[in-house]
Amino acid sequence: MSTPEMVEVFDETAVVQAMMDFEAALARAQAKAGAIPPGAAQAIASLCRAELYDVAAMLAASGRAGSLALPVVRKLSETVALFDPLAAGFVHWGSSHQDLLDTAMVLQTRKALQLIEQDLLRLCGQLLDLAERHARTALLARTQLQPVQVTSLRHKLVAWVSPLLRSAQALRERADEALLLQLGAGGDGTSAQVSVLMGQELQLPLPAMPWPTQRDRLARLAAELGVLCGSLGKLALDLALLAQAELGELSGPVACQQALAAAQRAPQRVAALLGCMQQQQEGGLGNWPAEWAECCGLLVCTHGAVKALAQSAEGMQPQGARMLENIDAQRDLIFAQGLSMLLAQVLGGARARLCVDALVARVRQGEAPLRVLARAAVAADAELAAGIVPAQLEAVFDVHAAAQQADERVQAALLQARAQWAALMDSPRP
Repeated sequence: MSTPEMVEVFDETAVVQAMMDFEAALARAQAKAGAIPPGAAQAIASLCRAELYDVAAMLAASGRAGSLALPVVRKLSETVALFDPLAAGFVHWGSSHQDLLDTAMVLQTRKALQLIEQDLLRLCGQLLDLAERHARTALLARTQLQPVQVTSLRHKLVAWVSPLLRSAQALRERADEALLLQLGAGGDGTSAQVSVLMGQELQLPLPAMPWPTQRDRLARLAAELGVLCGSLGKLALDLALLAQAELGELSGPVACQQALAAAQRAPQRVAALLGCMQQQQEGGLGNWPAEWAECCGLLVCTHGAVKALAQSAEGMQPQGARMLENIDAQRDLIFAQGLSMLLAQVLGGARARLCVDALVARVRQGEAPLRVLARAAVAADAELAAGIVPAQLEAVFDVHAAAQQADERVQAALLQARAQWAALMDSPRP
């Protein structure tokens, strides 16, 4: 359910390296602030390389310790002591295990969101390109899986891409709010200068105050990922239905299973994160380790979904001729409402509905398509013949005019979506 890129982000060694990056940045910042000797910072930072350690042994020890933080700090301290016993006493100085794990996961989440955004914008660009290439391409609009009227492919594509672009923008905003340095969770009086220096080194904004139990921003970020998964799932389900042999309105590889699976799993993960918000006093008891496990799973399946759909969109080929065949197969019944509205101009609403209902019944009995019966009915009724010209009647059944009207209804939305996509592309995340 994942991708090689996302597996690499949350690989055990990569997570340990993020924790080592925190420790190195902490030591260097404290040395610059005069809190620890410069030589100690140099000794610590030089050994903050995950490849020097038995990561599997750290993972094995993390279960008993309650998180990965304790084994990482302990092993780093032991290794530094082999070369500089004095420096070993300054490892993890003035910081908490939650500071370490929260900041490390923030660093990895930032990388994960960059991967998601990259493929999300690629998918949005492909859908926008298709929309711009397919003008007046008619297809059936379906409600409760039943055909109800003629719409356009452009209308459908814009309806798919718009929520994805809103999620792309919202994810940036939620990430800016949530991906912050965590330092001073233990209330130990870590200096503001150290926080500023660490934030500069790790390129992380500083919060107004430590956030060990303020998990609302993280929950909002997770909720936005859940919304994105829902939109991806809707797109995947539509693609799968349109690609069915019975419809055949899309061809090419349609990899929908990952997106549908992500959409089904995301609500539970978001709910679990909301449950983790009930943390005790100034420090949670098991909440934050559970929280990050759910976040990892959510990020992993989200990227799997968006990348699979982006790859599908590359080879997706709308089948305009088959779309018209499926419209023709409805024997004009999808135009019954339009016919009622036209006849109501002469007969009034109640009589028009009765007339059209009678014609629809005859179509379903196999007599003829609705337009053929409607022509005959208008010609045979003096009142209708006097009030309706043939061109008006034919316009009711004009498939391409209906598609053009659907295109026109979303023209402004298409231009807005293209501008929003371009703005996002022109301002990539660092």
